[in-house]
Amino acid sequence: MDRNDRHERPEFSDARRKRVHELLDLVRASRGWSRAKLAQALDRDPTKVYPDSGNPKADFIVRLAELLEWPVGDVVETIWDAGDDAAAGPKPAASYEELYQRARAAHLAGQYQKVVDVARQMYAAAASEERKAFACAFEASGWDGLGRYTSEVDACRRGLAHSPVSVTTRNILRADLANAWYSLYDLTPALGTAQLLAEHYEAHPPAADKPVEHKRPAFVYYVRGNVFRKLMVEEPENKAQHAEAAARDLARSAEMYSDLAAKLGDPSLSGIANTCRGGLLECEVELGLREPGRTVAEISRAVEAVRGDERAIVGDQLESWGWWCIFGSNIALRHMTGRELQSSMRVFLDRAVRIADRLSNWAMRERVYTLQFSLHRMLADNTGLDLEMTIEPAERSLIAATMGRFPQFRPVGWKILETAKVVGAAGGVS
Repeated sequence: MDRNDRHERPEFSDARRKRVHELLDLVRASRGWSRAKLAQALDRDPTKVYPDSGNPKADFIVRLAELLEWPVGDVVETIWDAGDDAAAGPKPAASYEELYQRARAAHLAGQYQKVVDVARQMYAAAASEERKAFACAFEASGWDGLGRYTSEVDACRRGLAHSPVSVTTRNILRADLANAWYSLYDLTPALGTAQLLAEHYEAHPPAADKPVEHKRPAFVYYVRGNVFRKLMVEEPENKAQHAEAAARDLARSAEMYSDLAAKLGDPSLSGIANTCRGGLLECEVELGLREPGRTVAEISRAVEAVRGDERAIVGDQLESWGWWCIFGSNIALRHMTGRELQSSMRVFLDRAVRIADRLSNWAMRERVYTLQFSLHRMLADNTGLDLEMTIEPAERSLIAATMGRFPQFRPVGWKILETAKVVGAAGGVS
């Protein structure tokens, strides 16, 4: 039974209705209003100001949020979490250690929704603040795998609210939080948190005989390097400074991950190292150390070289080649024109979307859609023609889901959905 089905059961509807009534009481108490005044503010019949249903309508929730002066999302979460609390019931029968092993196995298998569900059971079974915080970190890793970065942020914040917590667990949560912010293009807090962690690991490096612990600073340099890589475009007045910082961090992260992959026999780490090397190529182009056209050709050859083995490549290794396609597209869009630009980006983006679909990688999908739209707009502006953009029917739901996961993509997503022609499987246009 999934989450939506559970919410249809009477006990969950009762719990939500009770929470709605509590929020209405809070409005009355905080504003000193009578029931009639509350009804007037909500534009409801005074005899029906307290709804009988545990599923209030959208307009009611929006107005209630305005009266509480809360974000709408917080009101929704407060109401629907009441149902989840009822679902939790008693503590899980399994021990924390057993649940931890289940969560690890689910993560290795790529079953990220299961990771989230089991991590929440870990939280319920936890007997200490440390274990509760660590359960939140595991939940965050599940949301990361699902591409639900706003939920990852929430899980990290919940974990960081626990105290006392070890430095190790706190830094795991902070690194995950920085990565989620980076994925959401919230670059200022991402950079600040990554900078804090980098300074910590430089002052307190992991022991040389504990290679697993070196994953943490390697990840921090990966995140900070990619934040700088994005900033070199967002802040063109500081492009050289950001590109140099990005190149340093990505080169350092690539070296660390390559070394760890060899020591630990973990091919996924070599995949992350390869992603860093691809990002480094983009930075070196912006620094004038590489010629754009030759670099695009180099990336194209590298991506094409693994095409025959693509089915045998999985996880982070496959993902890394998808990101190489994105890095190549970034370079082409900034530095190339005409047919050369269109040809390069068509090949890169077609390959990237196939990898994104295979991995269900939402961050890569967001980049593909954004780059496709940017290319379309550039071509229209350069030619002065009213060029038609087309999408396939299945892409509408994917674009809508991407909009939900990446708030900064919503304006672009709406423009695509409102202006693109939907081309059916038989070639027709709707």
